[in-house]
Amino acid sequence: MYLNLSTIPSKEIMPGLHGKLVHTENMSLVFWEVEEGAEVHDHAHMNEQVMHVIEGNFELTLDGDTKVYHQGDLVVIAPYKKHSGKALTPCKLMDVFSPVREEYK
Repeated sequence: MYLNLSTIPSKEIMPGLHGKLVHTENMSLVFWEVEEGAEVHDHAHMNEQVMHVIEGNFELTLDGDTKVYHQGDLVVIAPYKKHSGKALTPCKLMDVFSPVREEYK
């Protein structure tokens, strides 16, 4: 499989979160453009998740612990761990989910 991000259409998955989605056999990758102030409400899922902050400042609450993450930071979120977030600035994030995040297809 070969893809170029410029050719993948963006979908607004949640208000203010615009994602370009790539699905492989075992993973989903989401390249996010996040508007300042956009929020991801508290949730959990069966997928292991790795969040990479490409640009901006993103506040993440994981299991009740709130921290602000910056460019270059990576966070591993175990399956079924409650988490939420808020873009403190415009952000570019990349999330990797395993297994595939079926509800994003």
